Amino acid sequence: MEHSYANDDTGNLILLEHVNLKIPNQILATAFYVTGLGLTRDPFVMTGVENMWINIGRSQIHLPHGAAQRLRGSVGLVVGELDALVKRLRSVEPLLAGTGFGWTERAGSVEVTCPWGNRYECLDPGNRSASAPWSQIDLGIAFVKIDVPVGSALPIARFYRDMFDAPVDIEEKHGLHRAIIDIGTHQQLLYAETTEPVPEYDGHHIAIYTAAFSEPFRRLAEKGLVYGEEPHQYRFADLVDLASGERCFRLEHEVRSLHHPLYARPLVNRNPEQTNRNYLQGADWRGGRF
Repeated sequence: MEHSYANDDTGNLILLEHVNLKIPNQILATAFYVTGLGLTRDPFVMTGVENMWINIGRSQIHLPHGAAQRLRGSVGLVVGELDALVKRLRSVEPLLAGTGFGWTERAGSVEVTCPWGNRYECLDPGNRSASAPWSQIDLGIAFVKIDVPVGSALPIARFYRDMFDAPVDIEEKHGLHRAIIDIGTHQQLLYAETTEPVPEYDGHHIAIYTAAFSEPFRRLAEKGLVYGEEPHQYRFADLVDLASGERCFRLEHEVRSLHHPLYARPLVNRNPEQTNRNYLQGADWRGGRF
């Protein structure tokens, strides 16, 4: 048998469930995320004008109203065929004039910038290697890539390994390191060192699900890192060097157990190619397969 069972191993982190970014204008956000990217507003939860949950496969982007927050890096998305994406982006260009909106077509991806400067690397599903971690995602968040100061990638990798029992790896290029933290079967957190100044943290957060829930809590609590305890979830923000105790980076994590009522909640994902003029029966939905 050629298949190695080791390829089927997963770690304790199960799902990168959402990225949370405050935005000041829900109408512009609708034009960008729903019409431009072709994603779906959750029809059941957060349906008012103060927050919007955007479904993307099995994950979400949460967009509460407030002063704009910016992820210090980028989010890798699989949203469908890139030609169709570019067509949608052109359609919303007049609506988003005067904002930070824009896009750049690259080999194998389209980098899209939201009206408030957040960057999304939309990956080409038709030109992906079978060995790519996200190769089995047809719609979803493939990775969150964070820019971090030089010298912090290695201790960040050790932090996830020792606090969460997560599979981690380190890549090195031109003297800079990148920490790779595997989540579930097809997602990753990437912490990439940069020589550029890293902006101050503005409070945005990510949400992850973990199978073994209590032991990471105990380890984090022993170091005084935990706050926001609720049934089935807690939070922490400081990623520390476990050898020195010094903070390497700050990013709030909403950590949830598999008993959380929102875990594996079915999410509605529409087909953005459907219109009243070209409507096809039975083609309204996309699956978000992992």
